[in-house]
Amino acid sequence: MSVRYKKHFSCTSDIVSLLLDRGLVIEDVDFAQRYIDRVGYYRLSGYLYPLLRFPKEIHSFKSGSKFQNAVNLYRFDKKLRFLIFYEIEKIEIRFRSTLSNVVSEYTGNIFWMTDPSFFVSEDKFSRTMDLIDKELKNSKEEFILHFKSKYSNPYPPAWILVEILPLGVVTRIFENLADNVLRKKIASRFGLPVPVFTSWMTIVTLTRNSCCHHSRVWNKENAICPMIPKKIKGKWIASKISPKRIYYNLCIIKWFVDIVSPHNKMKERLLRLFLNFPMIDIRAMGFPKNWETEPLWM
Repeated sequence: MSVRYKKHFSCTSDIVSLLLDRGLVIEDVDFAQRYIDRVGYYRLSGYLYPLLRFPKEIHSFKSGSKFQNAVNLYRFDKKLRFLIFYEIEKIEIRFRSTLSNVVSEYTGNIFWMTDPSFFVSEDKFSRTMDLIDKELKNSKEEFILHFKSKYSNPYPPAWILVEILPLGVVTRIFENLADNVLRKKIASRFGLPVPVFTSWMTIVTLTRNSCCHHSRVWNKENAICPMIPKKIKGKWIASKISPKRIYYNLCIIKWFVDIVSPHNKMKERLLRLFLNFPMIDIRAMGFPKNWETEPLWM
């Protein structure tokens, strides 16, 4: 049963007063007001939530909870998003290149991305084409404008198109390929069977989008549960952990990055981040004890 939204707007000073009434320690009221004005209370509330005592619905803070605790969490999460996005960039670029090149070479058709004969679902292909048409129409990229001015083809070749499409669309193009041999060829470049590769690229895409939209990631659960491989060739994790926590996402990212950039410093960057924020409980992120000694991270 749905109810009408009855909350009203509150100014920053009223919000700070309410937090104080609920037991939050605010050592510098002026700083708290400025910080809430800059970040927005709704965004910051996700970092205040772990400080509430149970049941959370009573909106009472645990004894000794400080406004600075939420600020530390917010800053940590921001740094974590930067780290994640930095690593995902490598995966995304390699995936785009691999998809466009492998299919173009295998089929001998550099315009395969806009050819319905290469795809299983006509409906998915039609929706993809709508997105391609939209991106082409709106793109102000120099390489797109150059192609339109010089060539009469209705669409550019795959290696150009793949650069203007969102990562989620690129993943759906891969999923919709009719030739399973092709999908196996692409997935094998990343050391994975097709179902696991598809699942993990979906998680990479969703995690990327969270980072791009500045969403909270440090303790957020995945809406979609990633596939857990029964057998995998290469170094993976031995501990039984929740596949819904950010640690599992980081393991997926590490798997891809190890293939794309074998001498990466992802582990070192994570350790440095944790060292800079010693107050963060990484168990809330799904990290097991001695995670850094797992085969994947060695």
